[in-house]
Amino acid sequence: MIINNFIIFLTLFLISLLGMFLNQKNILIMLMSLEMLFLTVSFYLIYSSFYLDDLLGQIFSLLILTVAAAESSIGLAILVIYFRVRYNITIEFMNLMKG
Repeated sequence: MIINNFIIFLTLFLISLLGMFLNQKNILIMLMSLEMLFLTVSFYLIYSSFYLDDLLGQIFSLLILTVAAAESSIGLAILVIYFRVRYNITIEFMNLMKG
């Protein structure tokens, strides 16, 4: 039973990695793939915590979800400001973000 669920978590993880690396033109899809990666790791920690009857995995999952929420809010705020300046959010034209 744990092997079947591990395969599901592994496929979700690989889909999110492929979404990040294969799509390098749209920043929103890259952010959604990153969020999917965080959620997959969080779900696996919750499932393994439930399966092993341990509370530590659920605590780590809460920490991961907190970091993912902060990352997505900051990333979307930066994208909104960038869109107001440039009226375009493709990665090819993001020379304004360089320091």
